[in-house]
This record gives sequence, C-alpha cells and structure tokens, in this order.
Amino acid sequence: MRIAGFKSLLLAGLGFAGGMPGQAALSPEEIYEKTSPSVLTLEVENSNHERFVGAACLVVRPGLAVTAWHVVHDAQKIEAWFSDHRRAKIVGLVAKDEKLDLALIEIEANDRPRTVLATNTPRIGAKAFVIGAPKGMDFSIADGLISQVRELEGVRQYQLSCPISPGNSGGPVLNDRGELVGIVSWREAGVQNLSFAVPSLEVLRLDSRKPAVPWPARELSGRDSFPENGTLHSERVKSDPHGLAEFRKALAELAGKRVSLTLETGGAVQSFSFEAPRAGHGTTSPRKE
Repeated sequence: MRIAGFKSLLLAGLGFAGGMPGQAALSPEEIYEKTSPSVLTLEVENSNHERFVGAACLVVRPGLAVTAWHVVHDAQKIEAWFSDHRRAKIVGLVAKDEKLDLALIEIEANDRPRTVLATNTPRIGAKAFVIGAPKGMDFSIADGLISQVRELEGVRQYQLSCPISPGNSGGPVLNDRGELVGIVSWREAGVQNLSFAVPSLEVLRLDSRKPAVPWPARELSGRDSFPENGTLHSERVKSDPHGLAEFRKALAELAGKRVSLTLETGGAVQSFSFEAPRAGHGTTSPRKE
C-alpha cells in the first residue's frame, strides 16, 4: 500500500487538517470539548486473565480507532467506552505495526466524530495536550510541550514533556487546534516528563481497508504491563540499557504487587509473572508463562 495514495484519499475528506498559518489556537477547554467525543478508554483482559486500561481515538473513517499496539497485543477481551459513558463493541483488529507500536481496531461507533489528523510536523516547543486514563482516571487531559523530534530505533518519535502515566498509552497527543499529532507510546523509566509519541501520520502506514480479525489476537510482543492497586495499566517503559539500578528501583516501588515481565535476548522472547519482592525479603521466583 502506497502512503501517498492513501494520503490523497484522506485529504479528499477523511479527516485531515493542513494547519493553516494564522489559524487561531483553541483554549484547553475548547480542545477537550472538541476532541473528547472521539476518545475511548479501553479495558483489556489479556491471556493471563489480567485487566488493564489504555486509550484510543477514532480516526480516518467511521468505526476505526488507533491505539498503541502494546495496549492490545495480548488481548483476549476488550471493553471500550466514551466520555459520555456510551459503550462501544470492539469488532476486532484491523492492522498493526509492532515497530511503530500502532494498531487499528474496528469498533461499532459509526456515528461518532473522528479526530482530525494534522498534516504538519509540530514545531519544537509547540504546545501539546494528551487525553487518556492515567492510573485508571479516564478522560483526563494534561498539557506540555513537544520537547524534541527524534529518531529512536529507526522510528521517528515526538519527545513530550506532558505528564504520562500508566493508562495514557494509546491516547491522542493533540496540538493547540485540537488536531491529532501523535499517539502516546512510552516513557523513560525513572525520569519525570520524558515520554514519547508516534507521529500521527505513521497511521497511514497501516492498511485501514483490511477486514477486522475478531479477538482474541494472541501474539506475543515485548511490552510490559505493571499492576497498580489491583488493576493493570498498560504502559511501555524504557530505561537505559545499563540501568540495572533503575530497574531495581522500579521493582522496589511495586513491592508486593503482581508483575508481568517480558525479556528479549537474541531474538528469543520469554514472559514471566511474579510478585515483586518486599523489602527485606528474598526475590520471589518468577513463574514462566
């Protein structure tokens, strides 16, 4: 599928905005009012029967939503709802790109408005807004800046100063006109306000014309989900390759809670589930999944 051809279709009327110079910026209240009807909270049950939350937003065509792949990669069941408490049935997975950490899902919500995709790369220092479910607090809005545009692991990504917590993954990153500029993907472990989003134009690499494949879509991927207060919140967290101290600190903060961990070594993938050790106790032997 050629991106240029698909882009032409979108420009013909499927939810694109060029961001004309001089176009008035919206207030945070106006941005939320404009975009929240197209944002969903996702509650996902994985193959271990654990539940966690993430976010998504409607794009491109009726009934199509984009989220982060790591939110839905091991889903056995997904429930979705809008800010007006209306629930939407998830039909299935339309397309995915593991490297980009993007997924398109089909939902039964053809009458809902769609988020407009921005065609222009945001300027460094531009205002940015995120809507998601941090710590399960669904449909929360927060702001920050586009701190930098980076190439990481062969993928172009927007560095954000917006506060990102577990539950924000897959949610929209919006500019000051309420246009979609990115999808929340991951954050740096042990560092405040250092998060990253996949540019919204990368959605065009996924073929939205494919038929939806019903859940379960059981595919293993190297993404972590950490438990919080009995509920899992989908989050992709990265740390420095030499950050063993940071990992130990993160594990200590999860003491007594159930942890799911995926290890990738030399192309081999292993998944473990165990209770994070409490202070003064020996490490609980992990259970291999």
